Amino acid sequence: MTTDTNFNIFRANDIRGEYPNEINEKIVSEIVQKFCQHFLLSQKPVIVIARDTRLSSPSFYRAAINSVKYQTPSARIVEVGLSTTPMFYFLVRKLKASGGIMITASHNPKNYNGLKIVDANAMPIS
Repeated sequence: MTTDTNFNIFRANDIRGEYPNEINEKIVSEIVQKFCQHFLLSQKPVIVIARDTRLSSPSFYRAAINSVKYQTPSARIVEVGLSTTPMFYFLVRKLKASGGIMITASHNPKNYNGLKIVDANAMPIS
């Protein structure tokens, strides 16, 4: 992480902050690269990536996809696009993925965004 990263964005079960002051595309890319380094260790990992309807979500979504492609070229990325969080959890399990990334800030105001990162059982990585 860069020295300008606000570590308050890291919560118990997700990562979220105000866009673009606390979390932005660069920070999302760095987080996803670290996720790949530590959690996508199998030879051909499968990762599900989805997003919500927030205005910043499409650019976060592209940043996450590009980071996985860069860090883990052997990964198969399931690009879900617009999804609810329950559907995202279902897909991670149904597709027997190695993990998943949901771009969302859940119930937070529209100027916030973040990531829910889950393991193969669709359980949050804390």
